[in-house]
Amino acid sequence: MSLLGEAALDHLRFLYGNQAPQVARRMEQVILRHRDALAARERPPLSEHDAVLITYADQVQEDSLLRQGPSAPPRPEVPPPEPAPLEMLERFLHHVELDGLLTTVHLLPFFPYSSDDGFSVIDYYQVHPELGTWDHVACLGRHFQLMFDLVINHVSRHSEWFQGYLRGEEPYTRYFIEVDPGTDLSQVVRPRSLPLLTEVETSRGRRWVWTTFSPDQIDLNYHEPEVLVQMFDVAFFYLARGARILRLDAIAYLWKELGTPCIHLPQTHRVVKLLRVLVDRFAPGTVLLTETNVPHRENVSYFGRGDEAHMVYQFSLPPLLLDALLNQDPGPLRRFLLGLEAPPGCTFFNFTASHDGVGVRPLEGLVSQERFDRLVQATLDRGGKVSTRRMSDGTDAPYELNITYFDATGAPGLGTQEHVQRFLLTQAVMLALQGVPGIYFHSLVATPNYHQGVRQRGYPRAINRRKYGYRELLRLVENAQGAPRLVLEQYRRLLALRRAHRAFSPWAGQQVLELEPDCVLALVRQCPETGRQVLLLANFAAQAVQVQVPAPWKNAWEDLLRGERGQGAVPLPGFGFRFLEPQQSRKTS
Repeated sequence: MSLLGEAALDHLRFLYGNQAPQVARRMEQVILRHRDALAARERPPLSEHDAVLITYADQVQEDSLLRQGPSAPPRPEVPPPEPAPLEMLERFLHHVELDGLLTTVHLLPFFPYSSDDGFSVIDYYQVHPELGTWDHVACLGRHFQLMFDLVINHVSRHSEWFQGYLRGEEPYTRYFIEVDPGTDLSQVVRPRSLPLLTEVETSRGRRWVWTTFSPDQIDLNYHEPEVLVQMFDVAFFYLARGARILRLDAIAYLWKELGTPCIHLPQTHRVVKLLRVLVDRFAPGTVLLTETNVPHRENVSYFGRGDEAHMVYQFSLPPLLLDALLNQDPGPLRRFLLGLEAPPGCTFFNFTASHDGVGVRPLEGLVSQERFDRLVQATLDRGGKVSTRRMSDGTDAPYELNITYFDATGAPGLGTQEHVQRFLLTQAVMLALQGVPGIYFHSLVATPNYHQGVRQRGYPRAINRRKYGYRELLRLVENAQGAPRLVLEQYRRLLALRRAHRAFSPWAGQQVLELEPDCVLALVRQCPETGRQVLLLANFAAQAVQVQVPAPWKNAWEDLLRGERGQGAVPLPGFGFRFLEPQQSRKTS
């Protein structure tokens, strides 16, 4: 009997046919290499305490050494600066008292890289020398759980694998996808408005290789079993190094078959299923998170039947919240939440902002074309950019809104207090939803659009990737009248509220109520063990409203954030929100 188990062997047979026994033996070697380290790691189950910080490893730096990203590719002789950015990040989180409120840190790719701020990996096994060392990562892991990216679709053209391919060395000649440039690729779903094939010079002459995302990010060929073995070795190396959550980057594009859309192929789902079987068996408690910036129905397909991802990104949430705020109408958001469902044992990764922009493909079928166009224009009006993707007819269509989420929630002429209130409304809804919240560093400190970064670095995503000096950041969050201080203070209160109530467990029930007026989103979370309920009321209109709430809140309620009590109708200010608990349930729970 194979060490992997029969389910894993079945997936390998589907992928590689009669090569499956040999591939299984290679996979067994991977498991045995990491087995002891995997067994030594504790991975607690997800709970209401969980909140994930999404951040670059060099997000906070020594002011005198501040760079907007490390040099790339790295010079191996350069030691990490003192103190290393990974140390500065931990120091800041402790200083602003977030280490007791955030359980997990998602370190965006911190490996040697050549482009895309880390997502073009040169060496999967090393920490970029300008960011710190594995010891610094381990130190952070003593205070937080960790989440790493498995950049599984592609590698840097500067990687040893691709350089070996160019030199004609085995097995690397089989690691990449060569395609005749005359091939009809019009069916292939594209996330970029760049050529799909990139011309390269090899020891065997000119070749065209598959590059889904950029000419520097060369797609891997998973028809070659050794590629899968190598990437699974990387995955288990990360788990052995302390990763609790493994983010499968750009997983939807993994497997390519000419004559198909080359997205969400059955083989791709089998790879996720195989990894799920192996982590459940050898690293129990690991959470697999799939990153698929696509329409909702396609996105949730990565739950499988509860046998693929443990979590999927809630990609429709960020643009739906902005749509609700812009139109002062949460109707499409309400309808979306009413139909939301995850298989048992699976949940959503809720977020509003990340290192990427706000994807708009996840709005397909959820809002009208008029509202879609209005959101795109509002992004431009607020100083943002719009990235596009190439369609099958050769035209380009909006793919992603490049703007900080704080600026996206603003409006012309708003004062600081009003702007902060609108922003916090979106964050309160995100934090209340069933699932695990993911909070981008810039959402904690109300970062505005970083136009200088776009000019300096030449790509629109830089608008939301500003890095801070430590003392510079402290000055911002200590200014009592500034947006960073106001947002951070309220965020701490919201996180503390979430941790204090089991109704916010990822496994607690969620019910969307349809109350009057229509501008109010009403959401009930209920702890399955105690029956304790919390009602979120979120007013997406500028004007104050009175909300007629149902029993048991109608009899008597308490606002858990403000400590106010009342009965009957609940007053909500413009863009205001409340977390309400029935007085009776509090006494009996």
